[in-house]
Amino acid sequence: MMITVQEAHRLINQSVAALGMEELPLDQLQERVLAREVRAPFSLPRFTNSAMDGFALKWSDISAASRESPVRLQVTDKIPAGTLSTLPVSSGGCAEIMTGAPMPEGADTVVAFEESSGFGMEFVKIYKAQKKGANVRYSGEEVALDEIVLQKGFSLSPAEIAVLASFGFASAPVHKKPRVAIVTVGDEVRNPGEELSGAEIYNCNRFLLESACRSLGIGPVMVRHAPDDRELLREVLALALNECDLLITVGGISSGEYDFVQQELSALGVTKKFWKIAQKPGKPLYFGSSNEGKAVFSLPGNPVSALVCFVEYCLPALSALAGKPAPVKFCAALAEPFTSDKKRHRFLLGTVWAEEGQLLCKASLKVESHMITAVVGSNCLIEAEPSIEPLSRGSQVLCTMLPWSKR
Repeated sequence: MMITVQEAHRLINQSVAALGMEELPLDQLQERVLAREVRAPFSLPRFTNSAMDGFALKWSDISAASRESPVRLQVTDKIPAGTLSTLPVSSGGCAEIMTGAPMPEGADTVVAFEESSGFGMEFVKIYKAQKKGANVRYSGEEVALDEIVLQKGFSLSPAEIAVLASFGFASAPVHKKPRVAIVTVGDEVRNPGEELSGAEIYNCNRFLLESACRSLGIGPVMVRHAPDDRELLREVLALALNECDLLITVGGISSGEYDFVQQELSALGVTKKFWKIAQKPGKPLYFGSSNEGKAVFSLPGNPVSALVCFVEYCLPALSALAGKPAPVKFCAALAEPFTSDKKRHRFLLGTVWAEEGQLLCKASLKVESHMITAVVGSNCLIEAEPSIEPLSRGSQVLCTMLPWSKR
């Protein structure tokens, strides 16, 4: 019995949860997902300091300063960055100060070096009256003590890693990265580079799915091919289940005489959650869960069907395992009519772009599930619910960006 796309997502969501945490050093955090919120262990800036090289002084001393009538002050101290001043600034005096150096007691303003007669003298002339408090960074003005600086679930980029470093964190707790295994199935399949004979075909699904995983920052822990031999297939599936958190198989999932994948998964303790979805392409999609709670997706062998199922179902499951939100779906207007289906949810590869303030999309002209060249140039998956009539130009449809798309 077929289920709906919505019911398939519900069953997957019930079965897939974020993996455990691990503590990793800063240089290993790129694109990992933060497992706990991070609070500031101190205020930022940690102390009030100078925003530039110049002179720390009392604003009341220079409030009337100008080029025509400079104010002369005595230089009583020099404060490089990283050094605390022990001499307070009194009226008529000032301190040479470098960018980032702590403000001395008594000073409330910094005049830039360029607005003075220069460093290295006992007395300095100030040529410009800055605003009171100019060029001063106040303690806590950016971040207060114990303020949340990074929320749980952040995907860590160089920006977030820099924030962690700024607060002295040498490591951070992140969700474990999902371990993915890919098993393709079929006697008729050969690897690229080998000679074909008879009705043999090349194994493009292996490289399609492996590359798709790598575009997510996930290098599969195992990629194998299994023949249509039940004993050998079971051995490969058992090895894959032992190594992974999520198993993807391709082929051998329909109702043919040599389609053994379902039976062998069952023999290995995998419980079927569903098989067959009311969608086109990709109807014979299998989803199950092992005794250890590992997710298993068995995709149909046609490459476009396999890709559709990967983007629509495997990708959200991988995101959930990694502690990430599901990929965002968004609306776009059809630039050309869309071939809908009377009874099934329709998916087509296509392109989406922005034009005159709105998002437009169009489906690939190659619509059959075996037409792998439909992937070339596509940047999204376009979908629509069942409809008796084709969707006309201008109709709103849902789109999902392909994981490797940069547009």
